[in-house]
Order: sequence, then structure tokens, then C-alpha cells
Amino acid sequence: MVYQVYVRSFLDSTGDGVGDLAGVRAGLPYLKKLGVDGIWLSPFYPSPQRDHGYDVADYRGVDAVYGDLAEFDLLMSAARRIGIRVLLDIVPNHCSSEHPWFREALAAAPGSPARARFHFADGRGPDGSEPPNNWHSMFGGPAWTRVTEPDDRPGQWYLHMFTPDQPDWNWRTPEIAAEFDQVLRFWLDRGVDGFRIDVAAGLYKHPELPDSDDPEADARTRDSVNPLAWNQPEVHDVWRHWRAVCEEYRRRDGRERLLVGEVSVPTAREHARYVRADELHQAFFLDLHGAPWQAGAFRKVICEAVQDIAGTGSTVTWVLNNHDQVRTVTRYGEPAEGSGLGAARARAAALLMLALPGAAYIYQGEELGLPEVVDLPDDVLTDPIFHRTGSRARIRDGCRVPLPWSGQASPFGFTKGVEGVKPWLPQPDYFAAYATDRALGDTRSFWHLYREGLQLRSTLPQLGEGTLRWLDTPPDVLAFVRGDGLICAVNFGTFPALAPAAGAPLLASGPCPAGTLPGSTAAWWLADEAP
Repeated sequence: MVYQVYVRSFLDSTGDGVGDLAGVRAGLPYLKKLGVDGIWLSPFYPSPQRDHGYDVADYRGVDAVYGDLAEFDLLMSAARRIGIRVLLDIVPNHCSSEHPWFREALAAAPGSPARARFHFADGRGPDGSEPPNNWHSMFGGPAWTRVTEPDDRPGQWYLHMFTPDQPDWNWRTPEIAAEFDQVLRFWLDRGVDGFRIDVAAGLYKHPELPDSDDPEADARTRDSVNPLAWNQPEVHDVWRHWRAVCEEYRRRDGRERLLVGEVSVPTAREHARYVRADELHQAFFLDLHGAPWQAGAFRKVICEAVQDIAGTGSTVTWVLNNHDQVRTVTRYGEPAEGSGLGAARARAAALLMLALPGAAYIYQGEELGLPEVVDLPDDVLTDPIFHRTGSRARIRDGCRVPLPWSGQASPFGFTKGVEGVKPWLPQPDYFAAYATDRALGDTRSFWHLYREGLQLRSTLPQLGEGTLRWLDTPPDVLAFVRGDGLICAVNFGTFPALAPAAGAPLLASGPCPAGTLPGSTAAWWLADEAP
């Protein structure tokens, strides 16, 4: 179980309203008590922060707002002492427009080696005033921006599949692969345990950069679906090399380094190609958090993952949420908002995920049952999607509001509360009910459900390696057996259903009397013989 730390919203140690690495270090005992095996840190590299660190200006440093390399080393030492592994978020598809190499490219001539590091191309039309192709950015608008040449004339265009502040690297230039090889080694030499790879199906674009049959698909779906810009076959050579680098370090000291990719591809079968024995160790299987709350939909997603991914000998990597998605409680709460239905479903989904074979990742705040903050004022929104499209649809600020730790009013222990300084995104008053200190003191809370589930997950042999076997169930109920007689069952319906095993459950997501499985509830049973 790996816990995603969105650094700027986890815990602020300096009182400037932004979380930092020292805050992460201070929160390690909390995470150890929860029972996680590792943490994944969102980008903390020097950056203009136009996409909060996913626009990297220097891959070998720490932005001053988060600390410095000395503080990073302290964090690594503290995590190592208590047995928590540390994964860094690396962004190889694009960089910041303030990266020294991109600045050099802007100052260089068309066709120069400096421009070859990126995707520069002449525009179409008699005066070159039209983009080189019809691709659209995932964050809205054209995927191309025209530059002004050093002689002040309108010039070439450069490709950015996200924002103009994030030019895409051209991985067909060997210098890029060599540079990232050195970046990996820089952080591996500082003791990190691996990397979460942003946009892992990206990197390579079709060599001819042709027009797309559906140019607005990425912007419409907010997903990497343009087959000309994503999932090119050459990307697998990158992951084979990165895997070889990790194996080199493992041979030195016997400690495995982990590569986990953010892989967005159309099918589980294509996903499985990224986790072959010589490529990534793990790749987020994102279909689970996109499934509607229906037994059939969840079973279909699980079956495809187990068949196509686990069938390769790899681990399925389950996620219900991350820093780009609406929080689970809110996502499952529609249309009965405020009824408690979303919370009940989110608890059941968490117990289901923890019972599945493979790895599991949890986004910070999910263990508190935090809802999405849906009413942030326009003037505080920072998501570039909002600023590029003018639409609040699918913006990500609502799941990134700083965590509440204690107290009855903002900043809820997140920051030291220096006079006049507020958290970088405002926390709603109702966060008081979700504060960490309150969750730890309430044995019925989300936090205790996650903690108990993680404890059982680490101790029950039935939840180790191996597949699952489905049981026959009433409509709207899923049930499967893990190992020797551990049953996980979820009632997606409304009315109570017969439990698949007699007696009280070992662990349940809500009130679950013996012999029943109430609606929107999951439970684990131990049975001598699974029916």
C-alpha cells in the first residue's frame, strides 16, 4: 500500500500556507501508524508552479517553497528509519517553458540542435500562421504555440500536449534519453526507492506529426486518447532502459527500486504491455476509479485486469483516486448528495480494493473520507484547465485543498497560522468534522477502516499473492474468495442481502449484522469452506 502525498497540501512547517518536505517528515509517524508501506511524493522540483510542479524547470533540485536538498535528505533518513519507502514523481513527457534548455531553444535558430530537443515545426499556410497539425491540448485549446524568433519575426511553433508552459520533449533526440538517465541516477544515489512516472504512455509522438481524425478527443475526454500523440511503440524501449538502471542499483545493495507508471491506454491488454517482465514493475490501473457504482461494471474491470495484467506475471496496481480526480465520497454520492450514500459507497470500495490481489495506492485525505470541495470561488482557482477553458468541469483544485489536522477552524493545524497567512487553497468550515485528530479518536471513522484493513492485509496469508475466485451471488452483489477461505463481498444494491458466509464479519465497511450484507456495504469473512 502506497500513500500519495500531494506535498503542497499535506502539512506546512513554515507558516507560508504551502505544504513542504519538512511537513511530510513531520507527518511520517501518522503514516506509519496508518500502516502504509511507502509514499509517493508529488513534484517538488524548482518550477514556476503554473501546473504545481508538473512544469519542471530543474529535475535535480528542490523548489524553495518546499525546502532544499538538505531537507530532502532528512526526509529520506527519517523514512528509512521507520521503514517507509519513498517514490518520487518524475515528469519525462514535458518540462517547464522556463527550463534552461527550452530558453536556449527559443534563442536558437530553426533546425538547430537546441530546438531538436523539443517539437518545433513550421506552421501551415502561406505565412506559416496556422499550427503544424490539428492536435488539441488535453487541457483545452490548440496543442501548438507560435514563437517570436530572435529577430522579432513570427516564427515556428512548438508542441505542448498540456499547456504552453509545458513544452513536450522530443524523445527521438538521443540527448533527452541520456539526460533522464542522469536524472534517475541523481535521485537513486540519494537513496530514493523508485519513481512514479507521469504520462508514461507519452514521450514519443508519431514521427510525421500528421493530423488527427479526432483532434479534440484529448480535450473532450481529458484523457490521452490521440493515438498519434500517445502510446507509440518506441516508449517501451525507454521503460526497458529505466528498468535496467533500477536492476543495476538492486544488484549493488540488494534493495529493489520500483517503477510505477501513469498509463492511460484504451484496454487492459495494452496496459499489460507496460508491465512485462523487463519494463515497469507497476502501472496504475485507472479503470477502477472510473467504473460506475454497479456490480457488473466493477466485476468487468476486475476480471479484465486479472486476466490481462496479472496474466503477464505482473502486479495489478489498483487506485480509487489521485490528485487529478474528484474525491471518492463525492464521486459516489450522486445523485443523493448529502445523504451519506457517497461515504458508505466509498468505504465499501476501499475494502474491496484492499481485498484484491496486487498493489493499492491511496490519495491523501481518502483515509479521512474527505469530500470534494466543489464551491471554491473562481478567484482562488489555480488549475490551468480552468484558466484555459473558462469551465469548472473536471477541474482539480477541489481534491487538492490542504488537509485538516486538528481544531475547529481553518487552517485546521495544516499551517502554523502566521497572522495574515492562509492555506494556498481555502478550507471549508465543514472540514472540522474530518480533521485527523477527530478521525483517530473515532473507531468508526474512515481512518480506522483503512488502518484495520491494512493491518489484516499485511498479516492474513489469504491476502497475499494469488488470484481470486468468484462466488455465485444475488443480483447487485459481488463476492470472491481469496486464498484459503477469505471472502470479500460487496452489496452494490439497496436492500439487505444474505451474506456469503455465516457469522459476524472479520471486517466490514459499515454496520453488518450476522447473516446480512446491507446495501452499499462491503465485508470480509473467514470461512472454513467457502461456499
